Amino acid sequence: MQALVKWAIAAAAAALALPATAQQPVEIDAPAGAARGTQADGLKLFKGLPYAQPPVGERRWQAPADLPRWSGVRDATQFGASCIQPARRGESIYADDVGTTSEDCLTLNVWAPENARNAPVFVWIYGGALTTGGTRFPMYDGAALAKQGLVVVSINYRVGALGYLAHPELSAESADGVSGNYGLLDQVAALRWINRNIAAFGGDPKQVTIAGESAGALSVMYLMASPSARGLFHRAIAQSAYMLSTPELRAERFGAPPAEAVGAWLQGQLKAGSLADLRAMDAQALTEAAVTAGYIPWGTIDGKILPAQLVDIFDRGEQAPVPVLAGFNEGEIRSLRILLPPKPADAAAYEAAIRKGYGDLADAALRLYPSANIEESMLATTRDAMYGWTSERLAAKQSAMGQPSFLYYFDHGTPATEAANLHAFHAMELPYMFGTIRQTAPDWPAIPDTAAETALSQAMVEYWASFAKSGRPQAKGQPAWKPYGEDQAYMHFAGAPRTAADPLPGHFELHEEVVCRRRAAGIGWTWNVGVIAPDMPPQAPGCR
Repeated sequence: MQALVKWAIAAAAAALALPATAQQPVEIDAPAGAARGTQADGLKLFKGLPYAQPPVGERRWQAPADLPRWSGVRDATQFGASCIQPARRGESIYADDVGTTSEDCLTLNVWAPENARNAPVFVWIYGGALTTGGTRFPMYDGAALAKQGLVVVSINYRVGALGYLAHPELSAESADGVSGNYGLLDQVAALRWINRNIAAFGGDPKQVTIAGESAGALSVMYLMASPSARGLFHRAIAQSAYMLSTPELRAERFGAPPAEAVGAWLQGQLKAGSLADLRAMDAQALTEAAVTAGYIPWGTIDGKILPAQLVDIFDRGEQAPVPVLAGFNEGEIRSLRILLPPKPADAAAYEAAIRKGYGDLADAALRLYPSANIEESMLATTRDAMYGWTSERLAAKQSAMGQPSFLYYFDHGTPATEAANLHAFHAMELPYMFGTIRQTAPDWPAIPDTAAETALSQAMVEYWASFAKSGRPQAKGQPAWKPYGEDQAYMHFAGAPRTAADPLPGHFELHEEVVCRRRAAGIGWTWNVGVIAPDMPPQAPGCR
C-alpha cells in the first residue's frame, strides 16, 4: 500500500512538472484564418488570436463585431494586449504583470493536445472585479488542464468603464435600445468564435465548459442567465461567485440608481460635453478618471442581454440547464478586508448591532456568528453572505432543474498563509486547480514544494478536467464527489479532498431568508450585512 501511495504522489508530481522541451512551430487553418503557434511537450499553443474587431474609435461602447477572415498566416506566439485597466496601485498579493494594455484587446489563447480530436473545451474567464485582469498571467497557464485531454481557451474581455458603462445616448444608438454589458457581450462573442473555430484546434464545440473565479464566476452566472449565450456552452464552473443585486438600466431598484443615470453622472465627472467627447478621450485616462470618480462596473439588467435579476432568473428556472460545479473558500474575506465594515468596540456593541439589523433572526445570526471572536465572525458573515450563499444556491437551483451540481469548500492553508492570517484566501484555489502552484504572482504567499501540495493540486486538476469532460468530477485514487442533491453533499479541500454533507449548517438558510425578505422589501443584498445590516424587513410571502 505504501508503495502505491508513493507511486501516486510521484506520478502527480511528474504530471504537474510539465518538463519543457524545445518549442517547434505549428500551423492550423481555422475558419477565422491560418495561424502559426508553437508545439512542445505534446501540446499546441496559440496565443493572441483575435475573436472580434477591435472596439476602438466609434466601436468604443458597441457590441463586438465579427472579424472577417484574416489573410496570410497570423503569428500566434505572443499574448495579445490586456484590456485597458487602472495602473497598479500599491502592493497586492494578486498583482501580476498585465503587459501591454490596449483597447484593441479582444483576443484569446488556445492550449490543445497535439492529437486532439473532438476534445472537450474548457473556457477560462478571469476575475478582477470587472475592473482588472488578463490572460497572460502564468497562474492561468492552461497546460496542466490540456494534459488531461482538454482544449483550454482563455479570453480577454473589456473591463471597467470601457466594458460596462451604460448611458442614455448609448442606448439610443443601440438597435435594442439598451447599453452596458459590453464586457459580457465580448464573452458571448468569444464563445461564438469558439463554436465556429475550435474544431480546427481539435476541440468539440458541443462540449464547452465555461469557468471563472470571482468576477469571472459572476460572468459565468451572467452567461447562464443571458439568452444571447444560450446553447454556446454545456457545463459551468463558478468559483467564488456572488449573486448580488444588480443595477437596472432605467429603474432605481434595490437601492441602486439606474445604470443610465450613473453613465450620465460619470460623463459630468469627466467633464465631457457629449458621447463623442467621451469616445475621443484617451482610453487609459478615461479609465483612471472613472476609478478616481468612484465608478464601479457591474452588469446591467436591461431586459435583453440580462433579462432580470439573477436571483429571479434562477428562482424561475430560466437559466441555462447545464451541470454546475461551484464553491467558495474559507478565508474569502481575509484578503478582501476592504469589504468589511468597521469593527464594533466590544462584544456588547457587536451584539446590539446584530440585534438591530437582524430583528427576529438575530438569535440565529448570533448563534452562527457569535461575539466571542468578533473579527472571525465578521469575516465569516461577509464570506457567507456573498460567496457561500451564492455557491450553495447555484448548486441547489441546478439540482432543482434536474442537472448534476457539485459543491466544494476550499479550506486549505500553508505556512505562509497561516503566518499572514490568510488561510484559504480569495482565489487561493486557482493555482491548485490550474496545476500552476509554481507559477503564482510575485507577492502570492509561497506554496511549499512538497509532495502533499503537489498531490492536492493534481487531484483538483483531475476533478476540474473530468467535470469538463463528463459533467461529473472524478480524480484517480480520490474520494467520489457526490452531487449536491444527495444530502447537500460537497467536497472539502483541506490538505486532501474528503467528502462531507451540509457545509456550515444553518448559514445558507439564514442568508437565503435575509435575501428573500430584502427582495420583497426592495433592499439590496450581500454587501450590507452583519453589523451594518439595515433593519430586517418582516417575514414576506414565499420566505421561510
